[in-house]
Amino acid sequence: MDGRAISAKFPNCNAVNRPRRAGFQSLLLHPLAPSAGGDPFHSGGWQFSSQNDPDWLTLADWVRSLRAPSQPAPTMASLIYVTNSAADTIDVVDTATNKVVQVIRGIELPHGINFSPDGTRVYVSNESESVLDVVDRASGQITNKIGLSGRPNNIAIAKDGRRVLVGIRTLPGAVDVIDATSLTRAKTIPVNRSVHNIYVTPDGKYAVAGSIESKSATVIDLATDQIAWEVEFDRGVRPMAFETNPDGSTRRIFVQLSGFHGFAIVDSAKRAEVARIHLPDQPGGFGTLEGAQALHRTV
Repeated sequence: MDGRAISAKFPNCNAVNRPRRAGFQSLLLHPLAPSAGGDPFHSGGWQFSSQNDPDWLTLADWVRSLRAPSQPAPTMASLIYVTNSAADTIDVVDTATNKVVQVIRGIELPHGINFSPDGTRVYVSNESESVLDVVDRASGQITNKIGLSGRPNNIAIAKDGRRVLVGIRTLPGAVDVIDATSLTRAKTIPVNRSVHNIYVTPDGKYAVAGSIESKSATVIDLATDQIAWEVEFDRGVRPMAFETNPDGSTRRIFVQLSGFHGFAIVDSAKRAEVARIHLPDQPGGFGTLEGAQALHRTV
């Protein structure tokens, strides 16, 4: 397969990533096994065991010959942002046409993504550099890099938009609090558990941090930035969704667990798991519909 064939097969792959070290691009390092000079940690697969692989050499020639800047954002009302964690791009998809309408470049190993309430900023957790990248949504350009206490995973935004909460996967684990006005790390809340997912409850009063390795969820009081309570499981914690009481407070937390075909139900008042729902097929994620009584999952 030559460069023309690659371009024809993957028409949107018309840009390379910035060099991570001399002579290489992150797009080329990610598919390589560590023994061949690839990344010891990344979220992509190791397709090539050697830099002498003919397909890898063809890909390398093609990748090194191309460049493209980040693209400006379209004036669309409904967009989907897709982080490409085996590369250094974020694709923006227009839901009306199902086409990529913007590509944000230069963030290697992007993981979590979220937005300022006014929609002018995109916040992206950067696993490669252990920073929170701040992107101008209109231009797609990185405007700030905020140093974190460790390697980040997912992120959440406080309801008032004044703080960005970053889950830190590196042990001992923490939640970094970013001041959205000064764009600096204001504090680090230790949780002593590696954090993968983090959410803000619908009433904005608590953050809930889930850990895969520690098989637990940690609830943080955002008024005091202190741990309020924790619940432990027998499996790693994956995505979570929330059900509210009439006053807006959290009634139940629905927790997807690693390797379990269903989800756990946590009662917020009891601060404990009270039930599990078994599903026939392996779930891929789920969420609640506003104003609905049902919980919906994806496969």
